[in-house]
Amino acid sequence: MKCPSCAHPESRVTDSRAGTAGDVIRRRRECEACARRFTTYERVEEVFPLLIKKDGRRETFDRQKVLSGLKRACDKRAVSIERLEVIVDAIERELIDSGDKEVGAQLVGERVMSHLRAVDPVAYVRFASVYRQFKDIDELRSEIDQLARKDVKS
Repeated sequence: MKCPSCAHPESRVTDSRAGTAGDVIRRRRECEACARRFTTYERVEEVFPLLIKKDGRRETFDRQKVLSGLKRACDKRAVSIERLEVIVDAIERELIDSGDKEVGAQLVGERVMSHLRAVDPVAYVRFASVYRQFKDIDELRSEIDQLARKDVKS
């Protein structure tokens, strides 16, 4: 594994541990050249369906892109990074289990919003406002009103 500090190609593993869900192995490494320590994560590579974007382009699923969007939506909210990782894990699992070779990117966005709605309504509205590209305040107000009605029913 290449060292992130000095780019030396050799490092040694000093510690290995399984992740909490058992699907990731965390390895502590030490560079043989500069002795800097760093952490790597090893996970099984799954085959994800291609995402069909609005303009028709096809793109591979990017876990980091989804996680980044979730982080932005949950900025300064009481939602842990572990909870966001669980959401991304669930979305990945849903995509893999679907067995589809291609899915619309809007499906991923809708799944993110459904998970966020259950976790934090403010983060949900933040994500929805960017994802759905509300044209004006009335569209945003309508979304908030729908969310409030669902909370009253629950």
